[in-house]
Amino acid sequence: MKTNLFDQKGKSVWEIELNDLVFWLELNEGLVHRALVYQLANNRMVVAHTKTRWERRGSTRKIYRQKGTGRARMGSNRSPIRKKGWVAFGPRNVVNFTLSMNKKERRKALFSVLSSKLANNDLVIVDKIDFKEAKTKNMEDVFKTLPYNEKALLAIPAKNEMIEKSASNLPYVKSILVDYLNIKDLLKYKTLVLLKDSLINIDKLTK
Repeated sequence: MKTNLFDQKGKSVWEIELNDLVFWLELNEGLVHRALVYQLANNRMVVAHTKTRWERRGSTRKIYRQKGTGRARMGSNRSPIRKKGWVAFGPRNVVNFTLSMNKKERRKALFSVLSSKLANNDLVIVDKIDFKEAKTKNMEDVFKTLPYNEKALLAIPAKNEMIEKSASNLPYVKSILVDYLNIKDLLKYKTLVLLKDSLINIDKLTK
């Protein structure tokens, strides 16, 4: 499978051969959905937490006598129907939302989305991006010439401060290490921009 290779100025300079095991698969929507749910569930932080009867601070003394006051009977000041009392059936931070999914399935879901990007012309491969200094204007000039749609996800092969800082202030571009490519970002950003060297890291996943 071949596709165009662009330079930093947006000109098509070559045709590059892509790995059919990664970029020549049918879109498996069910598998992609499972991978997305797996990722969101495992990234979920359980923050909501309420105190039970025994964790709430306060006296256990009966507020007023059982009969003769004309009011409803009431026990402890920590009752859930009183202000600052304990919460009945409230959320607890001991809930575990993590899910499991086979490694081969997660990779196949990733390859399925990458294949879909290529089939829909939402994959742009750039030879290299090289800046002398980190400036937002430099990255903006690059994306003005590239054939991308809406928001773009820029996958780089290794840490590069020039690229990361130049892209950080652009609202329509997100830079990410290619080793951290994930279903959520691929679905959120319409276009995937890959540096040529990033393909080496992706090909390693097939072995």
